[in-house]
Amino acid sequence: MEQQKSMEMGKQQKQQQPEEEESSHYNRGGVNNLPPLRCIVKLGGAAITYKHEIEMINEENLRTVSSQLRQAMMTESSSAKVSGMDWSKGLGNLEVPTADDFEKNPMLNAGNFVIVHGAGSFGHFQASRSGVHKGGLQLPFVKAGFVATRISVTSLNLEIVRALAQEGIPSVGMSPFACGWSTWERNIAHADISQLSKTIDSGFVPVLHGDAVFDDLQGCTILSGDLIIRHLAQLLRPKYVVFLTDVLGVYDRPPQDSNAVLLREIAVGEDGSWSIVKPILETNKVEITVASHDTTGGMATKISEAAMIAKLGIDVYIVKAGTSHSLRALTGEITRSIPDDWLGTVIRFSKQTNATD
Repeated sequence: MEQQKSMEMGKQQKQQQPEEEESSHYNRGGVNNLPPLRCIVKLGGAAITYKHEIEMINEENLRTVSSQLRQAMMTESSSAKVSGMDWSKGLGNLEVPTADDFEKNPMLNAGNFVIVHGAGSFGHFQASRSGVHKGGLQLPFVKAGFVATRISVTSLNLEIVRALAQEGIPSVGMSPFACGWSTWERNIAHADISQLSKTIDSGFVPVLHGDAVFDDLQGCTILSGDLIIRHLAQLLRPKYVVFLTDVLGVYDRPPQDSNAVLLREIAVGEDGSWSIVKPILETNKVEITVASHDTTGGMATKISEAAMIAKLGIDVYIVKAGTSHSLRALTGEITRSIPDDWLGTVIRFSKQTNATD
């Protein structure tokens, strides 16, 4: 069953949550030694899995996204064969490249990217069924659900890392739970990113994911990939953030509606209010559909987190994964003005939007 959420853009009620930098519950270890970052990418769960089929990966989309990420990281154009980094037996044909093979690999500026992926059809069912997102870790069923959720989401993380490694991207899976991340009232309270910083600085691409974590108040909860993205954007200050989804961008109503209109540009004010810049609509009302098994809030949460990132002066692009539009966003082509032939949604701080009009 699905719930319809109607939100008034520009008049939405802000969530009551502590400011992360000021909260006494919050620890941001490793922030002082962070390298500069070009892009944080969110791989939407609906884009890389079949969300209505439990634990089924959309292999074609994942391969295309992985290839586009490699292209975005390349320092120069090259048609050279890529030597993969997945040497596991599971591929069926175990051919380990030689040192010379890797000398010929196209040069990648991998240390400028961080990837965070959603769970899609992995983890949401287990978390929703057991109520992990509501806490109660002392209950046997919730504890079992916590284990089941982490088994599911970490298995997806491994497959995504495999796909990236097969494209020659030096990717490393990093689970928030294993890195000691935790929450307070479902907001990030502890997130030591010293290991993440070292990973980036060493030329690897960290691949994080939504995860089941400890919550200091309710015992446990689900830490969404969208919340992780916003947190990392606050600390790493990338040039831009790209959300890869299963639709072209943000619509004024569910995209299945024949009257749905793609919102090309959304401005975010200093007070966190939103307004639609392009196209000009009669109303700023947006209807959003959230699946009942989605414990992370779906598109509603995605837009809210994107708006908070935009308030930092960081452009956010929401675009369909595996398309020419997503490749242009990943490479940083969509900067000041939005090309007429590019389909997606740009969310920007209002001062930046005014400067480009």
